[in-house]
Amino acid sequence: MEPSRLSAAEAAKRLEARELTCEALAAACLERIAAREETVRAWAFVDRKQVLEQARALDRMARRGRLHGLPFGVKDVIDTADQPTQYGSPIYRGHQPRADAACVALLRNAGALILGKTHTTEFANNPPAPTRNPHDPRHTPGGSSSGSAAAVADFMVPLALGTQTGGSVIRPAAFCGVYACKPSFGSINRGGMKFDAESLDTIGVFGRSVEDLALALEPLTSRPSPVFAGMENKPRIGLCRTPSWRDADEATQANLEAAAQALAKAGARVHNFQLPPGSEQLFDRHKVIMGYENARALAWEYFNHPNQIGAELKPRLDEGWQVGRDEYDALRAHASRCRGALADAMREVDFLLTPSARGEAPRDLATTGDPVFNRAWTLFGVPCVTIPFGKGPHGLPLGIQLIGAYDGDSALLRWAHWASRTL
Repeated sequence: MEPSRLSAAEAAKRLEARELTCEALAAACLERIAAREETVRAWAFVDRKQVLEQARALDRMARRGRLHGLPFGVKDVIDTADQPTQYGSPIYRGHQPRADAACVALLRNAGALILGKTHTTEFANNPPAPTRNPHDPRHTPGGSSSGSAAAVADFMVPLALGTQTGGSVIRPAAFCGVYACKPSFGSINRGGMKFDAESLDTIGVFGRSVEDLALALEPLTSRPSPVFAGMENKPRIGLCRTPSWRDADEATQANLEAAAQALAKAGARVHNFQLPPGSEQLFDRHKVIMGYENARALAWEYFNHPNQIGAELKPRLDEGWQVGRDEYDALRAHASRCRGALADAMREVDFLLTPSARGEAPRDLATTGDPVFNRAWTLFGVPCVTIPFGKGPHGLPLGIQLIGAYDGDSALLRWAHWASRTL
């Protein structure tokens, strides 16, 4: 197998056993990028010479941990000291931060190789990035972590960082047919990340297996990697269709029901799960909090460079400035009450099962898709994992989303591993 097609977990084993060098793995990823980037357009910046020099240096030094030599893509709203960080905006063309973001520094300290910066939508918002879906370039890869999802899916890099404010990790992963985790809010330090909405923004990871996600999350969150062996108990699953079930297409609805049936057949106890009363507001009015915070996070750009803000983003910021503090505070208080009620209800289940997106990736490069099945979970702050499962009517990937209790990330990863192997 070509080294670029190895999962991160398998590549890590080979690197540790000296069956594969960091340079050979990096070179294979770079070759894949050279062959496919014109079609996929996943990368905002890659410096081949720099990558190979750093890979050779990693080969010469003592191993720093399980990530040693593993290449990562980094969404271009996350600062890197040795690569430009442009936030998907012409305002920051050529911008070079002085320091790495905290998450990048943690990865480098663990021996990871930062392969390059992946395309994002403008300020992780709108309009779409130039990235295409690797399964069919006529379709969107999702967003705003467009490049990270597509690069992992197209075997350009085994792992990548993204961010989620509405649905920007889970949805593109589902569209591109890869695994991803949006951990509990606050699990990964956000220092050095360009804020979109400070009470929602969450750094997440993309990989090709649940083991890959766990491998990446360990140094980023300081939570021990879960032990996947010896899982004899079967989970209690809440089948959560959500108040937005009507928005899912027929293929997605049938796919979720099929997944639930397969897991039940494997011994899981599956029952219908109703969200606490009032939760439907979080699906419908997430944009109040996001809009209020987004407008203020981009205040400098809005007031000083209004003509360089995209025609799609500018009206959203205008709308965000119209949200009053009273409305913002009222919805935040309501969200807090719903979080408490959800925490109580989830004591009866090990995880919730719900769609990752409305359907397969739309054949429309002017959109990144609808985050209707993501944004409330982001507002709840709970951990989410998407697993590739099923195909849509055009043969593109579908995903199922597992939701865990707040700070129950390790347990959720264990159940996601069980579900992935079962399905």
